Amino acid sequence: MKIGVLAEDKALDDKRVPLTPEQCKILMTIYPGLQLFVKSSAIRCFSDEMYIANGIDVVDDLSDCDVLIGIKEVPITSLIADKTYFYFSHTIKAQPYNRGLLLRMMELNINMVDYEALRDKQGKRLLGFGRYAGIVGAYNGLLTYGLKSEKYNLKAAYSCEDSIEMEQELAKIKLSHEKIIVTGNGRVGNGILEIIQKVNIREVSKEEFLNEIFNEAVFLHLNTMDYNVRKDGISSDKQDFYNNPDLYCSSFMQYTKQADIFIAGHYYSSGSPYLFTREEAKDSEFNIQVIADISCDINGPVACTIKPSTITNPIYGYDKQSELEVDFRNENAIAVMAVDNLPCELPKDASEDFGNEMINKVIPSLLISDNEQIIANATICKAGDLTPNFEYLRNYVNGN
Repeated sequence: MKIGVLAEDKALDDKRVPLTPEQCKILMTIYPGLQLFVKSSAIRCFSDEMYIANGIDVVDDLSDCDVLIGIKEVPITSLIADKTYFYFSHTIKAQPYNRGLLLRMMELNINMVDYEALRDKQGKRLLGFGRYAGIVGAYNGLLTYGLKSEKYNLKAAYSCEDSIEMEQELAKIKLSHEKIIVTGNGRVGNGILEIIQKVNIREVSKEEFLNEIFNEAVFLHLNTMDYNVRKDGISSDKQDFYNNPDLYCSSFMQYTKQADIFIAGHYYSSGSPYLFTREEAKDSEFNIQVIADISCDINGPVACTIKPSTITNPIYGYDKQSELEVDFRNENAIAVMAVDNLPCELPKDASEDFGNEMINKVIPSLLISDNEQIIANATICKAGDLTPNFEYLRNYVNGN
């Protein structure tokens, strides 16, 4: 089999790769019959020369390959007919902006395998960049607090060579009594906690967080049911919330009166209550000074996230009273960090992490046997049509 590594042509600031040079070399050692080719790129975090040094052919044309793997969506004009593609297509939620991409893939008889749909028998995702979204998001949140409070100044994550240099910056952090809220589990939540723990911030209970004053920085890790309650007051569980989100309201405001920093890594499902509204943020007791919104749902559950920010300009201010963007240093502003492509700030580390999971969890199904239907179940379209698992996208494809 011939596998080609795509150049990232959609977002020129995205330097990530699905396989590093060393990982390509490892794969060719494990699978002697495999041929690997890498499309030349001047922007990726690993240079063409690094691939060549590891015995990988760097080419300008991948049309001779059977399988093409990348990260972001492939531009419609770059698609090659009759190939199998692996990348994040951003179509499985019927995203309007990518309908044309899915239609074109079907027209070109492309087998589209979406990373987001690759799952094990228990339904757990096999691949993702969530861990580094959490790591960089938490770091950026602490960076933002340093600038807002003028207590310390951290080097931007994207300016660091790698995660090792970024973690060395954490020694500059000076906290005294701050209270931090963390939401989110899974890859993102674990990534957040990696940074929090490296700074030696102590975890406390809800009762302690809400009622005690500390002479050290502390954090509270909230789960879904810690800030969602049934409107009728009936005791419930997470499954009931997922099944009936309309029966719930948010109880998050109690925490905003105590917290200084909020690192938001939760997954928001449409129909669920907002954590807080713009009106609630106007409350005189709303104390949060910095919000690192890793989830980055615009005009959504974190009311002050009114736009995404960028890697090079990651922070903006939200005026609670006017509901407008202001300088984040303003006394009455919430400093918001809402970068929507956080793993791109540490492309080498994020790529290595992703590639390791690709090699261990997906490649065997591609090159040996897909007995567990991991790839088959993640294939959106094949032979010019939607596969049974993605028949729910029919109205989306038809434009209805």
